Amino acid sequence: MVIDTWKKIEKSQFAAVYLVYGNESFIINETKQRIVSRAISEEEMDFNFSSYDLEETPIEVAIEDAETFPFMGERRVVVIQNPVFLTAEKTKEKVEHNIKRFEQYIQSPAPYTILVITANYEKLDERKKITKSLKKSAEVVEAKKLNEHELKSWVRERAAGNSVQIDEDAVELLLTLAGTNLMMLTQELDKLSLYASDTNRIDVEVVERLTARSLEQNIFTLVDKVVHRRIDEALRIYYDLLKQNEEPLKILAILAGQFRLIYGTKELSRRGYGQQKIASTLKVHPFRVKLAAGQAKHFNDKQLAHIIDTLSQGDYEIKTGKIKKELMIEMFLFKLHDQSFT
Repeated sequence: MVIDTWKKIEKSQFAAVYLVYGNESFIINETKQRIVSRAISEEEMDFNFSSYDLEETPIEVAIEDAETFPFMGERRVVVIQNPVFLTAEKTKEKVEHNIKRFEQYIQSPAPYTILVITANYEKLDERKKITKSLKKSAEVVEAKKLNEHELKSWVRERAAGNSVQIDEDAVELLLTLAGTNLMMLTQELDKLSLYASDTNRIDVEVVERLTARSLEQNIFTLVDKVVHRRIDEALRIYYDLLKQNEEPLKILAILAGQFRLIYGTKELSRRGYGQQKIASTLKVHPFRVKLAAGQAKHFNDKQLAHIIDTLSQGDYEIKTGKIKKELMIEMFLFKLHDQSFT
């Protein structure tokens, strides 16, 4: 688990080689930055930190650097990026890499160097000898979407790093309002932490008052207001989005996406799928599935099919000029509120 690796890094318990791979860029960058900031001082950066792009530089150049003694410090940090040879991708590489030399280093890494391999790929080729060797010898960090438990742990850990405590119900509300994008959550948490610096505590009230809503989360809240019979609040959110110059067609598309998610969650739950498997099947974050499951209770299959069809028809009518785009969404919200979809 990535958070366990981060805790070891904070204690300066470093591995000789790290393999950080996956398509969650934030985790890759955060892991790299934590290693660098903890392993070498700012004064040593010019002497003991190096970064290589393997699309431009042969791997043996990076290995030679890793085997060079640190200057004016205890250790070196060498980062290598884009090791496409770890994947099954067929590409015409600009440079040739001495993989055997790389394998030899992995088996016997320099004790004074931390080698960080960052691979922004969803999957590695497990059949390759070099991949097997790396996974066996290195500290492996899989940079994938955090599940709900990991996400909440990360929020608490980030808050603690800012010297504040965040209440459990505040964690839940923050994820509901800001979404699950780690970059956005980082910005929100840092802002909330600064505001709460006097009390060192972030509660629900602070989150509610200060958290910026993403467009997707505004749409989720808008739907939630309607299904709970609060049409005035739903319309207020919609009008605020228009004032913020959000394009009605974009709002319509996200509305349709939310209802497709609700429909998919409902159907897969009926088949016995758990939250994690539904998220994997629908390619969304598990926390979004959890929220969609709550909204799914307010609709039957026939209503959801009719709603999705209505939104699709509305998109067509807007694009063909048959209805004013702002009016179409307004009419849809009133229909939803009046439960006209039967």
